[in-house]
Amino acid sequence: MGLYSGVNAQEPVHKENWLMPDEAEPHKRTWMAFGASRKIWGSKYLPEVQRNLALLAQTIAKYEPVSMLVRQSDYRLAKRLVGTSVELIVSPLDDLWIRDTGPVFVVTEQGKKAAINLNFNGWGEKQAFAQDAKVAEFVARRAGVEVIHTELVLEGGGIEVDGHGNAIISESCVLNVNRNPGVTKYQFEEQISALLGLEKIIWLPGIKGKDITDGHTDFYARFARPSVVLAGYDPDPESYDHKVTKKHLQILRATKNAQGQPLKVIVLEGPKTVREKFETDDFAAGYIGFYVCNGAVIAQEFGDKQADTAARNALQRAFPDRHIVQLNMDGIASGGGSIHCATQQEPKV
Repeated sequence: MGLYSGVNAQEPVHKENWLMPDEAEPHKRTWMAFGASRKIWGSKYLPEVQRNLALLAQTIAKYEPVSMLVRQSDYRLAKRLVGTSVELIVSPLDDLWIRDTGPVFVVTEQGKKAAINLNFNGWGEKQAFAQDAKVAEFVARRAGVEVIHTELVLEGGGIEVDGHGNAIISESCVLNVNRNPGVTKYQFEEQISALLGLEKIIWLPGIKGKDITDGHTDFYARFARPSVVLAGYDPDPESYDHKVTKKHLQILRATKNAQGQPLKVIVLEGPKTVREKFETDDFAAGYIGFYVCNGAVIAQEFGDKQADTAARNALQRAFPDRHIVQLNMDGIASGGGSIHCATQQEPKV
């Protein structure tokens, strides 16, 4: 497999030393997509999902600019819900998950910025993706940056970086025949490391076939700093994620980063109960799907007062200089996603 090539033939982007910054580094803006549809979400959930997207966009817009993609047919509704604080940009869409459909932005020490198209294929062709497959390049053009191409197929939610050469990646989604058939772990490491500026990948097993993402990293573990990781734990012994999250904690606690430092692991235990109104079999009840924007951490709450408070306190310890804002995002959670899945940061250079 070849590595990757840029759109500028005179100055190939693959000769640059690209780095994906930590999410906590300063942002130019947040990208979102007002892309929920009745066909995918159904009549019961669609209005709540749209309200969730609007609330999330308005909340982030208090801290940094938000640019939200929207179908022409949904423009008036989106405008009414989000108001004037959010930039709306008309674009065809299949769904709302811009963490996965959008590009991953990378930068150089010299202040250049580019966007990687990760070849979104509907999480292994599990959902229609013809329009969402075009979102990464559309966003890159709107951002005015070069596009970096790769032959790898993956999603932004499947990778977590600290901006200092370390990444956490779950094998279950990226080393999967529905994304990268025939690609070995070594081949994947070689290519993703060049794309994102990595020195070490911490591999988590994840779990295939249980959710549409095949076990995205951003449901399991996130960096707060290069040596500090927040990790999810599912306390329900009947849940398929119970054993998986216990195994992840063992791996993370036994791991050192590229700098030789042992990881400090802060556990975010999932809620024991959630509100029933929008509960589904796919409901994503975990606190790891938070989003770090300029000056704040936007996180979910599920109505379990004890668990919600514990998560808030843990996030405040991990991010002592930021506001912790908890939101009810049960509509988005009902589709198996989180705040993080519905956002994508564009770094400021």
